[in-house]
Amino acid sequence: MQGSVSWKGDGFEGQTSSGKSFPIYNEEAPSPMEMVLHAHATCSLIDVVGGLKERKENLTEARVEIESTRAVQSPRVFEKIHFIYVIRGDVPESLVKRIIHHSHDKLCSVGIMLTRGGVELTWELDYQK
Repeated sequence: MQGSVSWKGDGFEGQTSSGKSFPIYNEEAPSPMEMVLHAHATCSLIDVVGGLKERKENLTEARVEIESTRAVQSPRVFEKIHFIYVIRGDVPESLVKRIIHHSHDKLCSVGIMLTRGGVELTWELDYQK
């Protein structure tokens, strides 16, 4: 994986090796730590939605609410992350739970990188058919 980050005077801009550009850390764009936190949630939610395969058509809502705690002293690393998966639709709750476990144990490289680095990860499921 390759890319670049450029200073644009009022913030920064990232560019991927495939040519995708995105703002970073300006008035309207997230900070690097916000991006890491949201990348973790997105990575896991991709696993959940993708893991439902043909059943994802039965989803009416799938989102992750994020809560986190960072160290008080610099470097202000994440110490704890808690996800609340909000899943609505006609999908088996037990399957959703298995996929979430599998995401955190085997699939979501962003989250696994963070937990291997010492971040405490917890989660809960807010499920309604």
